[in-house]
Amino acid sequence: MSPELPLAVSLDFLTLTSFWIGVFILAGIYGIFALGLQLNVGFTGILNFGQAGFMAIGAYSAVILVVSVGLPFLIALPLSMLIAMLAGVLVGLPSLRLRADYFAIATIAFSEVIRIAVQNSDSLTGGNQGTISLELDHERIFSQAWFDTSNWITENIVDPLGMTGPDYLNMPLLLVIWVTLIVLAFCLSRLVRSPWGRVLRAVREDEDAARALGKNAFSYKLQSLAISSALGAVAGWFLVLNLQSVNQTQFEPIFTFFGYVILILGGLASFAGIIVGTILLWVPLESLRFLDLGLDGGQVAALRFILVGLILILLVAFRPQGALGKKEEMVLSD
Repeated sequence: MSPELPLAVSLDFLTLTSFWIGVFILAGIYGIFALGLQLNVGFTGILNFGQAGFMAIGAYSAVILVVSVGLPFLIALPLSMLIAMLAGVLVGLPSLRLRADYFAIATIAFSEVIRIAVQNSDSLTGGNQGTISLELDHERIFSQAWFDTSNWITENIVDPLGMTGPDYLNMPLLLVIWVTLIVLAFCLSRLVRSPWGRVLRAVREDEDAARALGKNAFSYKLQSLAISSALGAVAGWFLVLNLQSVNQTQFEPIFTFFGYVILILGGLASFAGIIVGTILLWVPLESLRFLDLGLDGGQVAALRFILVGLILILLVAFRPQGALGKKEEMVLSD
């Protein structure tokens, strides 16, 4: 009698509608998050390792403005973007004058400062209990306005398409996130083709030459960081809408590093590459949950990231520019 093989593969998981909706919601949030990194790294040549911090500022400021202050949902969202942009400017003013590697260290330190401050500000952010603590204290729900919008999308778009039942409960959020991702990617791709975007490329490739042509390289880098911060805030909103409550564990540095994985997979200086990269990361990564190797949960989780690491190694070895990137765009300023 032959021994049983430890590997078992089933394709039943492909029919798990609610699971895949959740995966693509996550992929879309990471995609919006990585658009800002693409603008910074791919087009400006600055290594921003603090994007998770800007995302936290956007998420928490939106919740605080709605739940604690009592502002309408649609007013709080743009205000939270402005707050995140202001944070980006305040971080960039002293740190963008540093060399690329020191700027990277400064931004990751900023991100950790924000995360630890959030963790220890119970009355303002809910601390370790998360934003649900604020909602209970103030008897307001951050997502209430979204629930009304979600119901409208369900009744007028999702249900007429035949997608009914509890499996499609999060379909409105999926649609809004991916429409937002595609629109933002399109707008940014047009923006970087403008004279402003050409200056960003000049700064990335040779900052001294850009200065010699009369361009204020520091100002352009600061603008790039501010826009990236705003995109991080948008991703933060959607993270709160998806999870309903967030705490400091959602904004650890690993979030930013996942964004860089998306950059590598999709390719530098390609906003369409971000869309491809986030799918290439999350679909295989989540599919591996259903690979039965006879291992416990922790071992399976570690194996999933090992396999993703191997994919990245192969990609860097055989196609370093990524899926949609170009080799000539792989330039960072010193």
